[in-house]
Amino acid sequence: MPSAMTIKDDTAPEIQYQKGVKQLYENGEVLQRVPKKYIFPPSERSSTNKEEPNVAMQNFQLPIIDFADLIGPNRSHVLQSLANACEKYGFFQVVNHSIADEVVRSMLDVNERFFDLPLEERAKYMTTDMRAPVRYGTSFSQTKDTVFCWRDFLKLLSHPLSDFIPLWPSSPVDFREVAATYAEETKHLFLTIMEAILESLGIKESNKEEETEGKDNILKDFENCSHMMVANFYPPCPEPNLTLGMPPHSDYGFLTLLLQDEVEGLQIQFQGKWVTIQPIPNAFIVNVGDHLEIFSNGKYKSVLHRVLVNEMKSRVSVTSLHSLPFNCSIRPSPKLINEENPKR
Repeated sequence: MPSAMTIKDDTAPEIQYQKGVKQLYENGEVLQRVPKKYIFPPSERSSTNKEEPNVAMQNFQLPIIDFADLIGPNRSHVLQSLANACEKYGFFQVVNHSIADEVVRSMLDVNERFFDLPLEERAKYMTTDMRAPVRYGTSFSQTKDTVFCWRDFLKLLSHPLSDFIPLWPSSPVDFREVAATYAEETKHLFLTIMEAILESLGIKESNKEEETEGKDNILKDFENCSHMMVANFYPPCPEPNLTLGMPPHSDYGFLTLLLQDEVEGLQIQFQGKWVTIQPIPNAFIVNVGDHLEIFSNGKYKSVLHRVLVNEMKSRVSVTSLHSLPFNCSIRPSPKLINEENPKR
């Protein structure tokens, strides 16, 4: 007879899965196999078979952008490296980014503590409304997904901060303060990187005279940007090769800034293969979003990526998604359209 601490996927009610992966562990200390609801079709699973053509490459390293050089005398050289990273990989890592280690550590810690709260506390923010400013859930959509991802999340709209902070979780007691500081710091980092990306594309911002004439200044629009943070929690998984933390997807915005702990899991698609990104302590992984690919007229690439899980350790990450205000239309920059590069 199965242990009372083992969850049987054949009998567990559907509502149990809608409460999240974390709840499976709260109901039982041991998961000996992946419930059927989380098993992906064989063609969509990760593989460790080196004979398969799309197996993940090991020892892969993303381009590293030193933020100190980006704002220093080596800026022109770094801009070229930035352009190469956005064209070839769609991803890069930023080190020496000027956000204090304490801010980074506190953000990971407070989110880990949030996911450790009893379900009754987390469930206060559970909703099927995809547009809710604060939303706790599992997979992508616990009401629509036919196969669930091995992931719980907390989504927070973050701009303007004064509007949304009162809606954020009040437990842990320091959650709002820590998350607000992190939101402000990552927005500043986004604006600085975005300015460099515009320069790497050859787009010069309007001067003051041009601004008074009503010409576009996209950096000014980014000051009032849409900003959403998503904290992700991936528990250990008894059969990680059967499921995924997140399936292949691209991000919708201009840039995504990813903060992750020391546990690897992120993979990107590079030259037709899935490659694993090794975490660098206190670094941010930055990726091109769909909106930047459109704006750059296809020059910079929004790349498919996914998340693997493992048997031994839980993993926590925080994504900050940045774009233009929600009421803006995204179109290629006129400065990037010509006879050699027609509108894509």
